[in-house]
Amino acid sequence: MNYPTSYRTLQVDGLSIFYREAGPKDAPTLLLLHGLPSSSRMFEPLFARLSDRYHLIAPDYPGFGHSDWPDPKKFAYTFDHIAEIMNHFAEALGLQYYTLYMQDYGGPVGFRMALAHPDRIEGLIVQDAVAHNEGLGAIWKTRRAFWADRTANESALRTNLLSFATTRSRHVGIGQDIERLDPDLWTDEFYFLNQPGQADIQSDLFYDYRTNVDAYPKWQGWMHENQPRLLVIWGKYDSSFDIGESERYRRDVPNAEVHVLDASHFALDTAADEIAAFVGNFMAGSELKARRAG
Repeated sequence: MNYPTSYRTLQVDGLSIFYREAGPKDAPTLLLLHGLPSSSRMFEPLFARLSDRYHLIAPDYPGFGHSDWPDPKKFAYTFDHIAEIMNHFAEALGLQYYTLYMQDYGGPVGFRMALAHPDRIEGLIVQDAVAHNEGLGAIWKTRRAFWADRTANESALRTNLLSFATTRSRHVGIGQDIERLDPDLWTDEFYFLNQPGQADIQSDLFYDYRTNVDAYPKWQGWMHENQPRLLVIWGKYDSSFDIGESERYRRDVPNAEVHVLDASHFALDTAADEIAAFVGNFMAGSELKARRAG
């Protein structure tokens, strides 16, 4: 049966939250959390490949995509706040259980959601998202300086994080075949980053990223104690994060399933078929079926 994607909005905590939804609502739910500077649009390849079997929901965070962009002078752009809103979003949709798919910023949002409501989590899928300090590579030197002294380093941070070159490199990565990539992927995102208010929104949120680094031991401890079903997918050309981060998840969850693909930070750009196959197999896992049957 064909399940077309619906494009909807939902009022959550006084904000209009945009989301994409497809698939049978009585099927296992996959809640997809996007990265920077993308939106739920990045998951279109999975919607096209998995919505016949699973219930897929992908929201845009406040300040991203088609959700509201409240003024940062009146709205706290922090990962705690966004995770709280995403939890309220899940509750408003009546989602009792779901597997989290976390890419980039989806990691800090998703881990906060999991720790706040572990009973809702049927599994975790990590795609190029960091939970260990060693996973942040050399490009993070400027970013760490920004956390230490925002005023002195704000201009350098905006160049490092929000420039056209960086926006492009997230997709191209290090060593990937450029002819496999549609340049609209990064030109569209760069256009988004240059809309009024975006530089302030993204700077505020990235300044709060330092709280993620502080929280890594807590996330690791939660994984070690709870041993969640875990699938890790990584693009070997990722220029944002260290490739060794994919294997570090085995420190916390030894039985984690880990795959390193011929792809970049946004691995769905070029490896959608492979990723959809891994995700489909993971979602159909016997433990998930057993829990639902019980």
